[in-house]
Amino acid sequence: MNILVTGGLGFIGSHTTIELIKNNHEVIIADNLINSKIEVLDKVSNITDIKPTFYHIDVTDEAKVEEIFNNHKIDGVIHFAGLKAVGESVSKPLEYYYNNLVSTMVLSKMCVKHGVQKFVFSSSATVYGDQPSPLKEDMELKKTTNPYGETKAMSERILSDTSNANPNFAVSLLRYFNPVGAHESGLIGEDPNGIPNNLMPFVTKVAKGQLEKLNVFGDDYDTIDGTGVRDYIHVVDLAKGHVKAIENLKDGVNIYNLGTGRGTSVLELVSAFMKVNNIDVPYEIVGRRSGDIAICYADASKAERELEWKAELTIEDMVRDAWKFEKNNI
Repeated sequence: MNILVTGGLGFIGSHTTIELIKNNHEVIIADNLINSKIEVLDKVSNITDIKPTFYHIDVTDEAKVEEIFNNHKIDGVIHFAGLKAVGESVSKPLEYYYNNLVSTMVLSKMCVKHGVQKFVFSSSATVYGDQPSPLKEDMELKKTTNPYGETKAMSERILSDTSNANPNFAVSLLRYFNPVGAHESGLIGEDPNGIPNNLMPFVTKVAKGQLEKLNVFGDDYDTIDGTGVRDYIHVVDLAKGHVKAIENLKDGVNIYNLGTGRGTSVLELVSAFMKVNNIDVPYEIVGRRSGDIAICYADASKAERELEWKAELTIEDMVRDAWKFEKNNI
């Protein structure tokens, strides 16, 4: 298939691009490079021996998005492009609502107009709100705890309503949890512009000496050690889940959790990083972060049942690969 991957040079998008190419799909990337780097395009080429077609555009720009649909016979869209920092979304809600919702609406409109029948959306476990884990796809969604999560929930509704009104428009909503790790080559990984918002790049930059210490947000949650518990998933496992989703897309609206089904606390992850990589990571406990919840992990059995997908890589794989990438990333 010819797959348009929005945000295809970002952390998850670039790994998914590699897995799509490995499975003999053609990839067209659209990315505005706000939170990604153009050098990733060459790194993807080095890994796959194929250089995807690249458009440096913002997918909120309808005219530029339509150019892509006019220039290529698109068979499916995987939509990653979006602002994604929970804390930042609390302080900049309008930017998040505009960017994340308009991009989803523009892409949906172009798919319907040009007869593109497959759409995979990068959603998030935040759409469940603060509910007891394990989280299951048939749970009623509660109000999310931050604007970022709300943009994911609203995008899900936009896509579901569009699919209901256009029966040929099949949608897969992938709710995933906490992607970490990097490609085994060490060439690509999580490399945010500016100060990291996610845990793992913060850990690796502290280990590398670029940042003084890791801030651990809260140690008074009702968890094994007081720190937040999340379902960490290796980014390569996650990327393979997207390939399975678009290859096995059924009519209508399909919802899948992509996670390991296991919770790991922040301090457990940091401890694993230090042990596996034999390096110290200084950290300090600070106050809770706005919008965070205590425990969040998946019931991922539906994806295994319907997509024949299951996370295979371990926490040890995640921390080893993340550190390998950081050491290579000068």
